[in-house]
Formats: sequence, structure tokens, C-alpha cells
Amino acid sequence: MQLTVVSLLLCYLSVANAFYFYLAGGERKCFYKELSRGTLLVGNYDVEVFDQNTESFTKATQKQLGVIIDVEEVFDDNHRVVHQRGAPNGEFTFSAIDSGDHRICFQPQSQGWLAKIKTKIDVEFKIGDGEELDSKKKGKVQSLTERVKTLNQKILEIRREQKLTREREASFRDLSEATNSRVVNWSIIQLITLGGTCFWQLKHLRSFFVKQKIV
Repeated sequence: MQLTVVSLLLCYLSVANAFYFYLAGGERKCFYKELSRGTLLVGNYDVEVFDQNTESFTKATQKQLGVIIDVEEVFDDNHRVVHQRGAPNGEFTFSAIDSGDHRICFQPQSQGWLAKIKTKIDVEFKIGDGEELDSKKKGKVQSLTERVKTLNQKILEIRREQKLTREREASFRDLSEATNSRVVNWSIIQLITLGGTCFWQLKHLRSFFVKQKIV
């Protein structure tokens, strides 16, 4: 029973940090987070645009729109600490200088007919100690580094196998050429021997016919 309750709580926490919302045109949407001093917040976002032909949301491209992200300190007269214009999908980070409520706002920006298009934004917030989050990133980087090393090792093994195969092919080719050369030489020797034998036999028959006074 306790294990089930803990699992439900973990699921709830993961859902609470990841959510999505809809915006119309260049509408601005804000969320509030109470952060203590020194807390690091990492936000991942992904924007989709509504396709009227398919009546569904599709991935937005950088040519279609961009996203303005603002982080403001509500407790300090809405002092803005982050203001960046990013691609339709990406990541932003900031560390709370002081404790209090922080307002995090998203605003899609586009031109032409896309300026009034409906958008869907998926957001995931990761809040924690800076060292802890950085260690997770370092762990991911280390994992990717290990994968790259493994791939490089496999490439080296493939190259060694290819080199060994080429060496075997070269040895087999040399052996085939040597064998063919020997066969040709032996055929020439056989022809010379056969020609000499025929010449000797003809000469011997001629002498026999002369002695018998046949010729």
C-alpha cells in the first residue's frame, strides 16, 4: 500500500513539472514559481503550430516563429532577470538571486498570416540545486562521450577487419598469379618436351626407313 502511494506521488510530481498550453497569435502566457535563493530553474519548451489543412498541431520551424521568454522577480517590482528570444524549441536556465515569487512568461512571435495562428507550447520545468542539475548534465555528457568512444572503437575494429581482408585478398591474388605463372611455364615445358620427342621420333623413323631402303 505504501509503495503504491509513493508511486502515485512520484507520478504526480513528474506531471506537475511538465505541461502544455494553447495560445492565440502573439498572446503572452505567464506562470508563477516560488524559488529560494540560489535555486536553479531549467526550462525546456517545444512549440507546435495549428495546421488548418490537417486540423492538427505540427512542429514549428524557426522560419515560422520564435519565442520570447521573460523571467521577472515579482517581489522586486517585477524586475526582469531573463529576456531572450529563442527558437521554437529549446532550453533556458536561470538562478534565483533572491527568494520569492518569479513570473515566467512565454510569447510566440511571427509575421504575416502566422501572426494570428494558434500555437501549442509544451513546457517542462526542472527546479533544484545548481550543482545537482549540473551533475545530471555532466552525467549526460559523460554518457554521450562514452557512446562516442564506443562508436570510435567499433569503427577502428571495422577498419582493422577491412585491412586484414585486403591483406588476405592481396595474398590470395599473389598466390593465384604465382600458380597461374607456374601452370603456364609447365605448359610451355610440356610443349617443348613434346615437340622434341616428336622431332626425335621422326628422325629415328627416317633413319630406319633409309636403312631398310624403303625411302
